[in-house]
Amino acid sequence: MRPYIESFTLLTNREELDYIWDEVKMTCYDTFYPFKIFMDDRLPRVDFEPITIFYGGNGSGKSTLLNMIAEKAGVKRTSPFNRSVLFPEYVKRTKMSAREIPYNSRVMTSDDVFEHILKVRNINSRVDNRRDELLEEYYDIADPLKPSVGLRSLAEYDEWKRKSDIRSGKTSASRYVRQNMRGNIDMHSNGENAMLYFVDNITEDAVYLLDEPENSLSIEYQLRLKTFLEDSARHFGCQLIITTHSPILLSMKGAKIYDLDEFPVCTKKWTELENVRKYFEFFEERREEFI
Repeated sequence: MRPYIESFTLLTNREELDYIWDEVKMTCYDTFYPFKIFMDDRLPRVDFEPITIFYGGNGSGKSTLLNMIAEKAGVKRTSPFNRSVLFPEYVKRTKMSAREIPYNSRVMTSDDVFEHILKVRNINSRVDNRRDELLEEYYDIADPLKPSVGLRSLAEYDEWKRKSDIRSGKTSASRYVRQNMRGNIDMHSNGENAMLYFVDNITEDAVYLLDEPENSLSIEYQLRLKTFLEDSARHFGCQLIITTHSPILLSMKGAKIYDLDEFPVCTKKWTELENVRKYFEFFEERREEFI
């Protein structure tokens, strides 16, 4: 598949210095961010594949790069980011080669996933409160010390039948709760809900920029996400631009990986990355413990 976003060209060292000298030198800005992040032409241009990954340690600029590409492409997002006063000025001076970006393209960050998990928790909390109310109601009706209520009119039949079934034992407490609950009770773990967030929000034929999507995911769910993302790019026309430290996601088939820890930035195989090598060495040193 031909990527929607084909290339992204950052400012040259000369262009950055000229702007800072001509436009910013007389101001009182506390920071030039995102200027000076990619100084000295350490990353002149990014060329994309259907799956492109930015790898690097904290402070390497991978999230900054992702956000600049998203802003240049006009991709919608939910969570705010570190948008400094000079951020639009930098992005305006970058160049992008791209086809028309589909309307359903979007940025997904770990903040978005955490917000989703918190919403699910809040819903579950309300469900739990309603469950407690129903149990209290059930045991109040079933209390043998309370007088039973007779049927006074046909209009009261449903309510009379409900209470009669409780008092006679035909309706158990658990059944009463199930019959009267409104909405579904979510029994998924945080990891399951995080995985479901991606499955529910990634659709066909769009660009998705994912900032460290492995957060909140166990190894099992990282493996599931890896397969899901590979299939989304290979079979469903999605372009994925990802920042990650996860060896699982770094191993995605066909991914083009930029190592932002290198100077100048270069592309590497996932097995050549320092983070992955450290994992390999850690387990290799303990190989006999797995036998």
